[in-house]
Amino acid sequence: MSPQDTAPTLFVATRKGAWIFHGDPARQRWEADGPHFLGHIINHLVLDPRDGRTLLAAAKTGHLGPTIFRSADLGAHWQEAARPPAFAAAADGSGRSVDHTFWLTPGHADEADTWYAGTAPQGLFRSDDGGDTWTPFSCINDDADYRRWMGSFQDGTPDGPKLHSILVDPRDPKHLYFAMSGGGVHESVDGGATFTPRLEGLEVVEGFDATDPSFHDPHCVRMCPSDPDRLYQQNHCGIYRLDRPATRWQRIGRNMPAEVGDIGFPLVVHPRDADRVWVFPMDGGTVWPRTSPDGRPAAFHTRDGGETWVRQDAGLPARQAWWTVKRQAMCSDAHDPLGLYFGTTSGELWGSHDEGESWHCIARHLPEIYAVSTGVPT
Repeated sequence: MSPQDTAPTLFVATRKGAWIFHGDPARQRWEADGPHFLGHIINHLVLDPRDGRTLLAAAKTGHLGPTIFRSADLGAHWQEAARPPAFAAAADGSGRSVDHTFWLTPGHADEADTWYAGTAPQGLFRSDDGGDTWTPFSCINDDADYRRWMGSFQDGTPDGPKLHSILVDPRDPKHLYFAMSGGGVHESVDGGATFTPRLEGLEVVEGFDATDPSFHDPHCVRMCPSDPDRLYQQNHCGIYRLDRPATRWQRIGRNMPAEVGDIGFPLVVHPRDADRVWVFPMDGGTVWPRTSPDGRPAAFHTRDGGETWVRQDAGLPARQAWWTVKRQAMCSDAHDPLGLYFGTTSGELWGSHDEGESWHCIARHLPEIYAVSTGVPT
């Protein structure tokens, strides 16, 4: 069955619960299912592409604290994880506590029940039973260097420092990346036994040491589905591209319009064309208002790996729209032409079925949207 014959589904995580939007194959009509977990903070809601039925939700609840919920039937029924991500306690009972799970990534296609999770404060966890039990993964949670690198953003990130952008190479389950805000981008080629910082070429805030991972703040890192040797990054200090085996990131965001800049959070890569990318800039001025520049929101699209960028705002508010888009809240489907979707900090869900040439509002008046992902249920 081709993507044209399938109906995409949107999985929307918000500050007050989660919603599932079922679309028709033409992506013209959407039916809302929800809310799920009304009142709970849902940071990420992800469909397992390996079975098309399993959903994982990263939740922060008022009475259960940080936890993971799992559904084997597309959200009809949910069960809490028997052992959610938690840091190992020291011998004297001290140690860090997970504030919330921030990021969920399904494992490699050949590892049917494997999932990875990134937490706030920064921690990396893995489940090998479909998300029911979680254990610390690799050595980084308690490694002295990583603990030092994690320390610089304890009070600087609005909802806490976090580990995110967990990437699994589709060619090799032992080839992994993750990013930390703060703490930089890191790569493993041995299944997580060791990780190496990948910081060359990345800029930091003026006056700080760019060789120290502590001062690096990647916002979102994406691997190209059509070329896993190419990575894109939306950073606190610009938009970058990395073409392996090279190790130096190139700042492609300098080609963005100067009045807009290249600061933002989300980044989407075309699933079939590694040269095509979308970003959603925000105002990165001196006081970091975290709004759309000049109250005029727009996506920007490149067809040539970041050499040139085109503004795409048809259908979006032309003025006085001061929302922005969080790092997990923009995604695409696999149709041709590509469908793009994003959720806003003011609770609007937007979509485009013509690769960003025009936008329409799918839903309004939701809580603040933290994440939007897509999938095709089976």
